[in-house]
Amino acid sequence: MPTEAPLEFVHPRQPKPGWLKVRAPGSDNYLRLKGLMHDLQLHTVCEEACCPNIGECWHHGTATFMILGDVCTRACAYCAVTHGRPNELDVAEPARVAHAIETMGLRHAVITSVDRDDLADGGASIFAETIRQTRPRVPGCRIEVLIPDFQGLESSLRAVLDAGPDVLNHNIETVPRLYRMARSGGRYARSLELLERSRRYRPAVPTKTGLMVGLGETFDEIVPVFDDLRRAGVSILTIGQYLRPTPKHAAMARYYHPDEFAALKRIALSKGFAHVESGPLVRSSYHAHEQAEAASASGKVGQWKELRIEARKF
Repeated sequence: MPTEAPLEFVHPRQPKPGWLKVRAPGSDNYLRLKGLMHDLQLHTVCEEACCPNIGECWHHGTATFMILGDVCTRACAYCAVTHGRPNELDVAEPARVAHAIETMGLRHAVITSVDRDDLADGGASIFAETIRQTRPRVPGCRIEVLIPDFQGLESSLRAVLDAGPDVLNHNIETVPRLYRMARSGGRYARSLELLERSRRYRPAVPTKTGLMVGLGETFDEIVPVFDDLRRAGVSILTIGQYLRPTPKHAAMARYYHPDEFAALKRIALSKGFAHVESGPLVRSSYHAHEQAEAASASGKVGQWKELRIEARKF
């Protein structure tokens, strides 16, 4: 199985292969959702992170809401979200998100955020309030939260879990060797600890994480990450291709072939994950409701059927 060349020896600009080409968004439903988000002054990671699946997901009436504003306090080398000094905390945001979920008639919703290291709780209270505002408005909606690391504050993690999400997602993003380059504000061990703490504190809430490839990692570095995640009790794993947002972001080492994504999926499933979504266009919440349904059907995640676990596309 091939491994990548060192990052510094790879030309950063490569022609995009055919399997990564997607249709430009523009359907009626896409335009409707875009207008709704604008009217309610809401942000979506679909737009802010330049997700390649935005046309497909929005056409089908799905979106991932990004709370806590649209300015991140961290500057991860792979991320297209604006970084800098955030605006004041918007305490009315949870109600607007809940209204949007109700207006869209969603049965599944994903709530994520920028990093807010400027806040004492990292924004955990806004996550919790968004869940609490949504439940009475849309009782049948299942909620996945894709949270930051909260700088390791266990009290913040517990505040989110106490609000009752159906899935707890936190992305590991890359292999330990590349953290300093790609995710300078994060810590590999801290992210693993968060996932394990979630499993211990609320074992009935499945944990999920995402990994991107193409930053210069090797297969030999990826497989131990799978083992670490399983030891932390992670149930669902997503693996997708890193795509460089702009020339100012981290260079891409190479494109992975779909056959390599299939190989990674086989390896991960052999480690005991309940469900693995692996492919060039996979993002953290892409086909997330299908991931949860498949994992529930597998019988590997305890009480998922009783908890009605599903999630929303990213």
